[in-house]
Amino acid sequence: FESQLANASRFGSQPDVSRIARHAALGQTGLTSTTDGRDAEPLNLQPSAEGSSHSRVVSTADRQATSLAEEVRSAFDYLPASLAGNLAGVSVITLLFWSTAPRQVIAWWLVAFGLMLAMRIFLGHQFKLTQAAGVTASVDWPGWRLKWNLGTLSSAAMWGATAWLFYPSDQSIQQVGLIITIYTLSVAVVPVLATQPKVFLAFSALCFLPLAARIASEGTLYGYELAGILVLVFGLTTVLARSYRQALRRAIDLKLHADDLTAQLQVEKSAAEAARAEAEGARSQAEGARSQAEGARVEAEGARALAEIANRAKTQFFTAASHDLRQPLHAMGLFAEALRQKNHDVEVAHLVNSINESVDALEGLFSELLDITRIDSGGVEVHPQHFAMSDILRKLRLHFEPVAFEKGLALRLRGGQHWAHADPLLVERILRNLVSNAIRYTADGTVLVSCRRKGDALLLQVWDSGAGISQAQQARVFEEFYQVPKAEQSGGGAALHERKGLGLGLAIVKRLADLLEAPLSMESQLGRGTVFSLLVPAGKAARQVVSTASTLASRSLTLENRLIVLVEDEPVVLAGLEAVLKSWGATLASFNSVSACVAWLEGRQTSLARPDLLIVDFRLEDGRSGLEAITLMRTHFKQKIPAIVVTGSTMTGHEQEAHDMDFHLLIKPVLPNKLRAMIAFKLGVKAAE
Repeated sequence: FESQLANASRFGSQPDVSRIARHAALGQTGLTSTTDGRDAEPLNLQPSAEGSSHSRVVSTADRQATSLAEEVRSAFDYLPASLAGNLAGVSVITLLFWSTAPRQVIAWWLVAFGLMLAMRIFLGHQFKLTQAAGVTASVDWPGWRLKWNLGTLSSAAMWGATAWLFYPSDQSIQQVGLIITIYTLSVAVVPVLATQPKVFLAFSALCFLPLAARIASEGTLYGYELAGILVLVFGLTTVLARSYRQALRRAIDLKLHADDLTAQLQVEKSAAEAARAEAEGARSQAEGARSQAEGARVEAEGARALAEIANRAKTQFFTAASHDLRQPLHAMGLFAEALRQKNHDVEVAHLVNSINESVDALEGLFSELLDITRIDSGGVEVHPQHFAMSDILRKLRLHFEPVAFEKGLALRLRGGQHWAHADPLLVERILRNLVSNAIRYTADGTVLVSCRRKGDALLLQVWDSGAGISQAQQARVFEEFYQVPKAEQSGGGAALHERKGLGLGLAIVKRLADLLEAPLSMESQLGRGTVFSLLVPAGKAARQVVSTASTLASRSLTLENRLIVLVEDEPVVLAGLEAVLKSWGATLASFNSVSACVAWLEGRQTSLARPDLLIVDFRLEDGRSGLEAITLMRTHFKQKIPAIVVTGSTMTGHEQEAHDMDFHLLIKPVLPNKLRAMIAFKLGVKAAE
């Protein structure tokens, strides 16, 4: 507001209240003042009931920001007038004291005043450059106001110093001129700084108090009286500034109230016009209903197509993620096998077996994750087969027994002698989720996984002795992202430090059970525990082929005098393959790209021996395929060299290519036993006993 008043005061007239009110409406609330100078209650500027729909578009923060910007602009617009007033005051003091004050003091005083004025001129020039750039959103308005206030206060400090330096002891024209000049400059800033009480008080104090102190320092009765008068004038000037500020706010309040009434009238007028336009538009809406229906049909088809694309993109994303995660697991299994070959200690062999089983379990989890992501798009197919429950229970024990032991729980698994006829992948995922939940929310006792015959079916159950679930919550536990409230878990649930799930485990269980068409049920009692039951068809025992595979896996493979070409772009995986194959006695030629294979072939045209086997990664880093390396090698040597293609994607779809090009496909992570068996098959050799 002081900036707007400053613009008015430059021309010696009253400020333009209408212009000020427009800026005040952006940043001030309505404050009224009473006749005795106290701040009163705010005016009721809200529209009447008939205009209750009226609301200001600009937010309070935006109004304040805009008001501050306008205030700073107006303050810098007032800067030339302020500098001119200071220059006039300097001229008057110079004329009065040129012949009486020491010339050196006057010279230094003029230099100080000149520096102060030059600083304020430079500040004004910098602000104009900022405005000329036209980027107001990034302007630091509070910073510029602070700079303007500091310049104003520096001017006041200079005038206070002037009073202390030049005040004469005698009652001369110089004394009167000095007092009048300082008083005039103090009163002149009332319209400018009235709305900044603290800044105005600091300005007046810097001007008046040094002058009063200098006069009182004379030690005469006249000096004391004159100093007291100046202090009284200082107080009256402060009261004047406060009264001016209250009067200005009252005028602004009235203007804002009038603007609100005008805006309310405009809203009501716009509402009437909108009603008429709405009536006219009703006809066009009726006419456009048919075209909208047609457009809706087209949009529905487009939305369905987009949904299909999104599902495919999601599946492709998880496929790529699964591929990248399988790479280190693949390398882990290879390095473990290399360790077995270098150390024949029985305990080391057991550790390697455990590592390989863990890698196998993680590989299964990645496959399940990919399959779950395909449920929404209908991409998960159920492949029923006869399988032994002992395989699933063994994997559950391997994965969850350490966790249960750490919590002090007993994990019991019963019924491994039974066979089921269902999709083993989906059944294992269901049991994994149920056992994970049971361990998480059981603080003490036992988690039991049981399997028993029930007519022509198998009843799979997961029991726990946890806190249980209330009847009111049981209907919601299969909902996505739903978690049982903490109050019900506190009696025996998860520990506070233990990571909670996302509320998806039981939802996935329900959806997988629906895919299997297997009835899923739950019973629970608070304080006693919970049991989940899944009913799947009973299966038939298959012929025991596990022992043969196990025997083959335990045999050692000799690859003496065998040249094997490796093409793998992952350095860790390549190093693992080299370690395993060298431990089996093979001679290797390793490459990380098809281009490296080409260079190898071109560099050894005459002495190059024919490889006995090609092991290539399907997807190479340079965007080329391992199939190119197979074609290149077979073309160069003019023989169909045996080949194995390794890939980290479970959604390859390369079965037809494998048949046409005569290669075998392995999915990462490849356990060393499986790799050994495949190499022996491709080379037509038997593992040594």
